[in-house]
Parts: sequence; C-alpha cells; structure tokens
Amino acid sequence: MAKAQAIRRRIKSVKNIHQITKTMQMVAASKLHRCQEAALRSRMYSYTAREALSRLRKIVPGDLHPLFAKREVANELLIVFTSDRGLAGALNGNIFRKLITHIEENPTIKVKTIIIGQKGGQFVSKIKDRIEPVGLYTNWPSEPTTVDLRPIVSTAINLFTENQIDRVSVLFTDYVSTIRQTATLHTILPIDPETIAPSKIQMEINEDTTFEPSPEEVLKFILPRLIEMQIYQANLEAIASEQAMRMMAMKNASDNASDIMDDLSLTYNTVRQAAITQELSEITSGADATA
Repeated sequence: MAKAQAIRRRIKSVKNIHQITKTMQMVAASKLHRCQEAALRSRMYSYTAREALSRLRKIVPGDLHPLFAKREVANELLIVFTSDRGLAGALNGNIFRKLITHIEENPTIKVKTIIIGQKGGQFVSKIKDRIEPVGLYTNWPSEPTTVDLRPIVSTAINLFTENQIDRVSVLFTDYVSTIRQTATLHTILPIDPETIAPSKIQMEINEDTTFEPSPEEVLKFILPRLIEMQIYQANLEAIASEQAMRMMAMKNASDNASDIMDDLSLTYNTVRQAAITQELSEITSGADATA
C-alpha cells in the first residue's frame, strides 16, 4: 500500500501542475489575441514607412543627411528583443543562437548591444567579453508605445550620426503565424533601399519630387520617425511571438501532464489490484490453514 500511496501523491502533484500550465496557456492565448491584432494592425503602416525610406534614399543625394552615410563597418549596434520571463519555448534560445552566429560570422566587427528583456540581459552578462552592452531595459510593457522606444531610437541615431557606430540592426522574433516564429536580423541604419525595403514593395521612383520647405528640413523631421516605426514594429512582432510560443509551450506541458496522469492512474490501478489479489490470497490461505 505504501507504493500505491506514493503514486497517488504523484498523481495529485501532476494534476496541480496541469492546472497551472492550463491556466498559463489560457492567459497567453488571451494576450496573444491582443498582441497579434496590434502587430497586424501596424504592419501595413510599417511596410509603407519602409517604402518611403527606400524612395527617399533613391531620390535624395546620400550626403544630404547623416543617416544615409554608408561606411565600412567596424562597429555595429544590435537592438535585441528578448523576454522578461521564461516558459516561452525556444523564443530566447533562437535569438541567442542568431546573436552568437552573427558575432562569429563577423569577427572583425566590434558589436555593441541594447538589450530589451531580462533574459537577454542575463545571457549577455555571460558573453560580455565578446560584446559591449550599451543599454538594458527590463520589465518591458506588453503593450509598448513609441514613447517607451524613444530613448532606444535616440541612442541608436546619436551613436550613428556621431560616427561611433557604422551600422544599426535590430534582432527580434518575427511573428509569421501562431505555430511559426522566426528569429530575424534586420539592418535599419544606414538607410539602404536593398535592406530597408525589398524590391517587391519598393515604390515607383519619381525624379521630379518636390520637397517643402526644403529637402533638409523634410529629412530632419521624417527620417527619425520612420526609423522609429521600424523598431516599433519589430517590438510588436517580438511580443506577439513571445505570447504565441508561451501558449504553445504551456499547451505541450498540459498535454504531457495529462499523459503522465493517465500512465500513473493505470499504474496505480495495477498496484491496487495486485494488493487486493494478495490480500485475498492471504485470506484464502489462512482459511484453508484453519480448516
């Protein structure tokens, strides 16, 4: 009976875990719905912003604004989006592998990072001999605004215009669908038509474009906003991917817990039946002995 009691305690423990993972799955599903809507709602605007950047780069001389300056890359800034909490499947692992691969493929480039998310900060602290942290943002809101991102955007633009870095890239998890999310590295500075906007979404170029009041004033106002939009969209994609992967991870955990409970219930019934059979045998043997 001692073995049966141990199995019963284990069934109760697994049942409690199942209840927790099921609840976390439902919470993640609820958050995913909102995050998915936010990412999809702004995606077309982000594409249009990329088209505008591509068009501006093609019709405006490269020396008219410092964000167009293309230099040999010796220093790079990576804006990395990770999560503050775990239990999100391979979300952070995919980002970390992408980061390490990028560093190894560019051994001559000195990499600086702005990390969003506590998990990213913990990972970077282990490889700080290979990269230089510039900023760390934890307890990141699940529904960020451009105001939240503005310090990050300002830091990236200032470092680039001051020639302290030669390239700015954003590393995030792109939300493709509920069951598919891809770690993506996207270059945003310098503004390059080939990296900012793929050929399939580039606008038709009109060489007779007129700027009011002047090209310099227009670029000074609009370029930081368009760059900000690229980072903002990457953040939305990363948040939607996090909730999708957490929901799937908790669903798998709940399914595994159900399978374990079924197996333990079968084992418990087998042990209990064996104990009953043994007791009946002992009673029968005792009766025969006294007959």
